[in-house]
Amino acid sequence: YAYHAMVLGYRDESVERFLSKALFAVGEDWSMEELLPLVLELGEVNLRCMALLDKANTECFGKPSPVHVPFTVEPGPFIIVSGHDLHDLKLLLEQTAGRGIAVYTHGEMLPAHAYPELKKYPHLVGNFGGAWQDQQKQFDGIPGCILMTTNCLMRPRESYKDRIYSTNVVGWEGVKYIPKKPDGTKDFSEIIRHALELGGFTQDVEPHEILVGFGHHATLSYTDKIVQAVESGKLRHFFLIGGCDGARPGRNYYTEFAKMVPQDCVI
Repeated sequence: YAYHAMVLGYRDESVERFLSKALFAVGEDWSMEELLPLVLELGEVNLRCMALLDKANTECFGKPSPVHVPFTVEPGPFIIVSGHDLHDLKLLLEQTAGRGIAVYTHGEMLPAHAYPELKKYPHLVGNFGGAWQDQQKQFDGIPGCILMTTNCLMRPRESYKDRIYSTNVVGWEGVKYIPKKPDGTKDFSEIIRHALELGGFTQDVEPHEILVGFGHHATLSYTDKIVQAVESGKLRHFFLIGGCDGARPGRNYYTEFAKMVPQDCVI
């Protein structure tokens, strides 16, 4: 997350110093008494890091607002963008504008649809698939290209290894890599040409949608209504879900918890 902020020109020296400090500690044979203060400090630094990334993303791409994201994959050439790096997505959207290529988010890139400077591109048309751990099954033999911008890249199957590209700080042996030029730009012409050659699906796939974009700016803009709902008894409890389900089948605690939350409560 500190790296994503740095790419956009935002840095925090205290966060970068702690990274070195923590990496050093990992190599030492320290006791719990020595490690516990470091773990507590990690929490504080993590909060500063997330605030830095939020500042970078909102100042570069605008404040997120709620939006319905289609999961329908339309006929025609397409590129799927996975990972976390909004800057890479923006560069790809600029280079694919007017080329007849649809761009879909995947996995952790889903929230990108809520940012004004990204959703203004009409060819950012929706989201493909589900969580990162399902990529080997969902990417299997698709007639389009995939761009991995950060982590969550699993060992590519041979059925799509020739059409997956990586950039930034992620890679895999045998997977084509798109480097950054000295001026900070990237040339996505190869993946664009490849996507056009593959042609895409011939009919719609998986028609449904999901609502995203409930960031803190959007939430706080409804402060008065939220307070009124609490005072009137329409809202009786707030739950914070600060995690995600495990990749292994059966590790669905957070999904199950969310489904159990009553309708007069907020997650």
